[in-house]
Amino acid sequence: MQNTAGSNVAQIDRWQKGRQKLFKGVPETGKTIRYLDKDFLVYPNTFWPFTDSQPLVRHFRVRRGESVLDVGTGSGVIAVFACYRGAGRVLAVDINPAALKSASHNAARHGFGATMEVRRSDLFEAVGAEQFDVVTANLPFRDKPAHDVVAQSQWDTDFQTNTRFFADVGRYLKPGGRIYFAHANFGAVAAVRKLAKAAGFSVRALAAASADKAATKTFYAFVMWRAAGAPAA
Repeated sequence: MQNTAGSNVAQIDRWQKGRQKLFKGVPETGKTIRYLDKDFLVYPNTFWPFTDSQPLVRHFRVRRGESVLDVGTGSGVIAVFACYRGAGRVLAVDINPAALKSASHNAARHGFGATMEVRRSDLFEAVGAEQFDVVTANLPFRDKPAHDVVAQSQWDTDFQTNTRFFADVGRYLKPGGRIYFAHANFGAVAAVRKLAKAAGFSVRALAAASADKAATKTFYAFVMWRAAGAPAA
């Protein structure tokens, strides 16, 4: 899977800028988004549930009672679906206050207020020493300067967020644990694979989905595990 955007970079730029405008234009009372047959509320400046996370959400596995850390939770959709899969504990973290408000609302809306904790954290900064069976992440795909917190949901200045994620994630993963990671064909797929390998993880493509018939916007889910042994799921 390679970055196939090529001459479509300008088109992707326009599309992402348009979505950022939509995120900022949500009424203060929030907007309901239908996603995989369930309703989620987003408040202004929150990344909307979209096709980007569907390959991960449709295919990631959580055994009943397992613990899950969702990094960059946004509206909380991945964390909520982890609860539906039977997770015993879910910690959803994000640096964006609007995302935390949205994710907290959605945890309660779906009846998982006791299972899903929402916490402000710059990646793992506020996670503490806890380790998890599963780590999920839908980080910004593109190495592009982000000028505000909304742009940061799509663009990663100097690829710092992705680099820091892979440098630190191993400390928060239990032995035998696994990572489910979202990305896109217009993002830095090769760089992500390189970072994961350098951190000692094996990578397998799990699923893909396109947001348009021309497949200019195709989204992937990867499963990653410590190179010492393949995951049981």
